[in-house]
Amino acid sequence: MGFKTWVVFLALGLVAHFDFHGFCFAEKAPYYSFVQEATSAPEVSFYDYIIIGGGTAGCPLAATLSESANVLVLERGGSPYVKPGKSDKENFFPNILDRSHASYSQEFISEDGVYNARARVLGGGSVINAGFYTYAEADFLKQSSLNVALVNQSYQWVENKVAFKPPMLQWQSALRDGLLEAGVLPNNGFTYDHIYGTKIGGTIFDGDGHRHTAADLLEYASSYTTKVYLHATVQKITFSTQGVSSPRAEGVVFEDAKGVRHWAFLTTDYKSEVILSAGALGSPQLLMLSGVGPAKQLEALGIKVVMDQPMVGRRMVDNPLNILLIPSPRPVELSLVSFVGITRSGSCIEACSGISFTPSWTQRVAQVLASILNQTEESSVGLFKEATVDPFSYLNARIRGGIVFEKVKNPISKGHLGLRSTNPRDNPKVKFNYFQAPEDLRKCVLGMKTVIDAINSKAFSKFRLKKLSVQALLDLIVRLPLNRRRRHLNSALSLEQFCIDTVMTIWHYHGGCVVGKVVDHDYKVQGVDALRIIDGSTFTISPGANPQATVMMLGR
Repeated sequence: MGFKTWVVFLALGLVAHFDFHGFCFAEKAPYYSFVQEATSAPEVSFYDYIIIGGGTAGCPLAATLSESANVLVLERGGSPYVKPGKSDKENFFPNILDRSHASYSQEFISEDGVYNARARVLGGGSVINAGFYTYAEADFLKQSSLNVALVNQSYQWVENKVAFKPPMLQWQSALRDGLLEAGVLPNNGFTYDHIYGTKIGGTIFDGDGHRHTAADLLEYASSYTTKVYLHATVQKITFSTQGVSSPRAEGVVFEDAKGVRHWAFLTTDYKSEVILSAGALGSPQLLMLSGVGPAKQLEALGIKVVMDQPMVGRRMVDNPLNILLIPSPRPVELSLVSFVGITRSGSCIEACSGISFTPSWTQRVAQVLASILNQTEESSVGLFKEATVDPFSYLNARIRGGIVFEKVKNPISKGHLGLRSTNPRDNPKVKFNYFQAPEDLRKCVLGMKTVIDAINSKAFSKFRLKKLSVQALLDLIVRLPLNRRRRHLNSALSLEQFCIDTVMTIWHYHGGCVVGKVVDHDYKVQGVDALRIIDGSTFTISPGANPQATVMMLGR
């Protein structure tokens, strides 16, 4: 599950800044002599390849290209190695909810009224997500015209650094067995493959809970031919248009943390390219800021049009997410995503447990439960609060329970992205049009019915509070401020309305520069020379149950 489920669920109950406690600094972070602050960059430099975005695709891409070329990576965020434990398993929520200047993510709200986030750190989304590692389905590889042998070799190359088998403890095992009882069959055991049924997948958290990210793949990079600049915000790609049949990318302009501008240009090698790996929001945004996009929109903002390309920013897709919070009568383990149920009706069902709440969010949940159960707020807190984890930490109330969430796989509904301003630091405006297609809503309803069957199963019964009916659990979610969408009188009574009103993101959004519309099957931008895009913006569907393994593989 890419930037995972609980984040939006908790977002409104949290303050802007967090103190991080309990980090383990025992794990030795890799030292990269070639990773430096952009303030140290020369005013002008030349490289064979310039990669915009040191994220989930950009890091393996840079490591690969450095084997035979000089490579520059421009990352707008900082290093995940400054505080090695900040992104570990136990700190998942304070990490992704951090809103300080050193945060690893940038918050945005879609035009649909759904809270969302985009990574802003070396390693990209792999630094802030819930860590699930699983392959793309065969249809994705075929549709993408990828060489299966190279795909398998590339997955293995990634796994040698970042993939592990997760533990399956009591709560996760009970829910897995509940899904099997609910008919999500067969039991496929442990596998990276995307196949129907219930399976244990991989994780990028090792046995000690330390996170391993795409940034770790830079261990493969040549220190002699690689340069990575941090806090380097690309303003635009520059093009040469004179004496050529098509516009040709020639370099980039970027600013460092002090606002000083630098210019990086391609060498004269015929293979030299600028490669966008800035993600499904950043890549179409930067194309537009550079003059490649819908001409009318660019002209309205005073941007010189290099090429009118109306499909840039189109076909934006996000996989709708809906959840149930399940308080437990007994203690549960701390767990992020360890398994997935892949249904034939078009859903992926996952879960996490034992996470920590802030006092304000603990109180919010308690107030809603008190209202539903007609009891005191103090009694309601006792239903789900396990203990005070750390009295000196703001995120200190560990819950006794978990969240089960349902993601619509391959939604038909599509949206669009546009520029909000000419400032590359501003989020673009994006609308995903959740459930615009009736088929997507049908999938959500069937998926939520499967979730309900699983939590009502005999296998999961020891983790269910008998006093909280399914209707009460639905009511709880409807009454919590999970998004900015309107609630209806039947929001908790109709699963259709429940899906629409309480929809969230699972951070697997994609599109905006899709294959066949903006880029060709070699990921080259159509109509422009020396410019390629390697990231999720090229996807027409989100691969597998979680895209991160495939994005890293694609970079390789």
